[in-house]
Amino acid sequence: METRIIQPNNLHYAADILRSGGVAAIPTETVYGLAANAFDADAVDRIFIAKGRPQDNPLIVHVDSIAMAEGVTCRFPDAARILAERFWPGPLSIILPKNDRIPNNVTAGLDTFAVRMPAHTVAAELIGICGFPLAAPSANISGRPSPTSAAHVLDDLDGRIPVIIDGGHCHVGIESTVVTFGGGGVVILRPGSVTAQDIADAGVEVRMADGISDSRDEIPLSPGQKYRHYRPNAKVILIIGTAEEFAEYTNSHADSRSHALVFAGEEHLLSIPCRSFGQATDPLSQANLLFARLREFDKDAAEKIYVRCPHADGVGAAVYNRLSKAADSTVILSEKEVR
Repeated sequence: METRIIQPNNLHYAADILRSGGVAAIPTETVYGLAANAFDADAVDRIFIAKGRPQDNPLIVHVDSIAMAEGVTCRFPDAARILAERFWPGPLSIILPKNDRIPNNVTAGLDTFAVRMPAHTVAAELIGICGFPLAAPSANISGRPSPTSAAHVLDDLDGRIPVIIDGGHCHVGIESTVVTFGGGGVVILRPGSVTAQDIADAGVEVRMADGISDSRDEIPLSPGQKYRHYRPNAKVILIIGTAEEFAEYTNSHADSRSHALVFAGEEHLLSIPCRSFGQATDPLSQANLLFARLREFDKDAAEKIYVRCPHADGVGAAVYNRLSKAADSTVILSEKEVR
């Protein structure tokens, strides 16, 4: 199969593929998604085949309006409506009970599904042209770092899918926050750039789910819960500590095939090749660059990556979640460094 990269002025070409039961890689503000008609079970199966994705890992349904979301659920609770009106379009996915229009392979057999309204204008326009919602996980080989550019998608899925829509670099850079409802409030199943504080500021009680970084033995309610994700080819070693502690540990343990991922301005502390992923005090910049940097290490043929751990609060909690999923091991030098 030839994989064609098209520009956003050619969306009708991609829409025709989706209408005929095919798949297309689409840009969103979070990461690129591998989309199919959410009402077509056979088309959805093509997502799992192209990605090599486990069938028990549910997909997120993307809509272009609250009205479209209402058309695929049997119940839209008041709390969900508050969140949708506050954060849509945007990087928040809401778990809702599905109706019969959503096939079971979208939800991994669950009676609930995650739905969101992407903020990327290309994704929104494409959904509008199609006239149906799109089921779409990240457009990568399952388990790899998520793609934040069309080039990343091509690296993983060239020859596996017919088309990639090039919408530029994703400005958020990590997957959406996923929430469900329980105990009288909102429960965050997967952290993202919509934070617990953002939700609390909307007047909704919120808490983080237990075991949010490791629920491999459970049936996942949300993508990103059960399986190892976001992993480059190299072994990832997550280091929790100050910049100086990180540098001392890394410099003493690294070998000739080791690289490091640090915050901007810390590069001079390392005796091995390193890349930076944003400022230590700016988790939004960390989120925006994380997956691109992990993929760059693959181009470098790195065998080990020592990563300086971000503070795990606010958006930093989402960055920490992705790194903890990607890591082969974690070294704690200063417990206080993760808040």
